[in-house]
Amino acid sequence: MPTHAFGPENGTLRVRTGRKGAAAKAGHDLLIEVTRWEAAVEAAEGGAPESVMLDVDSTSFRVLEGTGGMQSLDDDDRANIQQTIDDEVLQRQPITFRSTAVRADDDGRLTVDGELTLNGATRPLTVDAALDDGGGLNGRAVVRQSEWGMTPYSALFGALKVADEVRVEFDGRL
Repeated sequence: MPTHAFGPENGTLRVRTGRKGAAAKAGHDLLIEVTRWEAAVEAAEGGAPESVMLDVDSTSFRVLEGTGGMQSLDDDDRANIQQTIDDEVLQRQPITFRSTAVRADDDGRLTVDGELTLNGATRPLTVDAALDDGGGLNGRAVVRQSEWGMTPYSALFGALKVADEVRVEFDGRL
C-alpha cells in the first residue's frame, strides 16, 4: 500500500476566518497559513486513497492577510493575532485528523470522514477533497469552533467576533 506524504514543502494548509457583530467593519477576515504540519495518504494498489492522517503544530499559524477592516494590518497586528491564537484560541495544543472512511466517486472527488482533535476535544468532521490528473490533492472543510467547545474570539465587549465557522483549505502535490 503506497503512502503519499504532504507538508509545507509540497503543499499548503490554510485557515480562513470571517467576522460578525455590531463592530464587524472594524475587524478583518483573516487568511492564515499553517507552517508546520504533515499529512499522509495511504492508497490502495489501484491508487484510490484509503486513509488520511494529519498532524498540525498549532503554534505555527501565521497571518498572511487581513481583508476588510477600517485600517490595514501591520506587522504588530499580525504578531498580536498570532499570540492570541497561541495563548487563547488554540492554547498551544496539537491538532490531529484521522480518517475513518474514504469514499471516491468516478470524477476524482473524495469524501473523507474522520475525527478531528482540536483543543483536546475529538469530534467527527467530513472533508471534501479532489484528486487531479497532475497528482494533486486539494480540499476543504468547515470547522464550527463551538462544536469543539471553543468560544470564538471576540473584542470590544463582544461587538466584534470571529465567526464560529472557519474554513480549512489544503492543496498538495505528489
